[in-house]
Amino acid sequence: MKQSHTRRGFCRAAAGAALMAATLGLAAHAQAAGYPERPINMIVSYGPGGGTDLVARMMAPFLQKYLGNDAHIIVLNRPGAGGAIGFGEIARAQPDGYTIGFINTPNLLTIPIERKTPFTWKQFDLLGNLIDDPGSFAVLNSSPIKSLADLADYAKAHPGAVTVGTTGAGSDDHLAMLRFERATGVKLSHIPYKGAGEVRQAVSSGEIMVGAINVGEVLQYQKGGTPVRFLGQMADTRSPALPDVPTFKEQGYDVVLASLRGLAAPKGLPPDVREKLVAAVARTVQDPEFQAKARDLFAPLRYLPPQEYAKELEAGEASFQALWKVAPWAEK
Repeated sequence: MKQSHTRRGFCRAAAGAALMAATLGLAAHAQAAGYPERPINMIVSYGPGGGTDLVARMMAPFLQKYLGNDAHIIVLNRPGAGGAIGFGEIARAQPDGYTIGFINTPNLLTIPIERKTPFTWKQFDLLGNLIDDPGSFAVLNSSPIKSLADLADYAKAHPGAVTVGTTGAGSDDHLAMLRFERATGVKLSHIPYKGAGEVRQAVSSGEIMVGAINVGEVLQYQKGGTPVRFLGQMADTRSPALPDVPTFKEQGYDVVLASLRGLAAPKGLPPDVREKLVAAVARTVQDPEFQAKARDLFAPLRYLPPQEYAKELEAGEASFQALWKVAPWAEK
């Protein structure tokens, strides 16, 4: 008798669990089917006018189209601390699909290495990488410095007088500056800003001598009338957009650095919502109109789906952890 009661109890429990699972599954499906039902915040961890900000505002209408349900995306700038403020805001948000944002390397990887942060790249649901933009050094057109050799000679003759603007400690811009220092034996003065837009303004006004800015951003600024020119690009080979600008390697300096810019959300999205966002990002990158607008912005596309993106971030993290052990980049 007891065995019969136990069996019936077990069956009732199993049936209840199955009903609950089915109910949760239907609820999740209903959530994705209705998603989004209110505006989605897209966090940009740098100031207005930089490469990430421009791409975010350019791509928002495409994401809206592919998400459907009259989706509305609001781009919010959260600059500061080399991107840590914005990255932290994304990581801490509710994982409901209504907060997404750009995550930028190397800052996303280097900041948690140099100091305690409320995030690492593993605390995000990756939605896909979009941009891979090499670094560069740029100066005013009127500057007497015409090459990296000129810059090194000037810095040797005037220790600490060469001011270099970057988007913060641990950024690709800052790491490039440090590598250039080590390669030449010179001392440069680091001036951090909240975004590439501020670096551009500082170069334009003469506040700083050199802007460490990504290639696509400098091309955007040149197109907009900012009187700046390249000293070199930090790619393995010359960009098709810059066939006449030599790489750092060609000029004798082994500096190759770039910034990945991808989209992510707080860890723990409902699976169907995550799939919908991942699909919308992929369809956006494949859209010919989006690709044309990216070319107009000089934003070099490199789409990585979430799994490949994770492998890239994991490899980058290991590389920067090894670098930190031999050459810490934190400000003194």
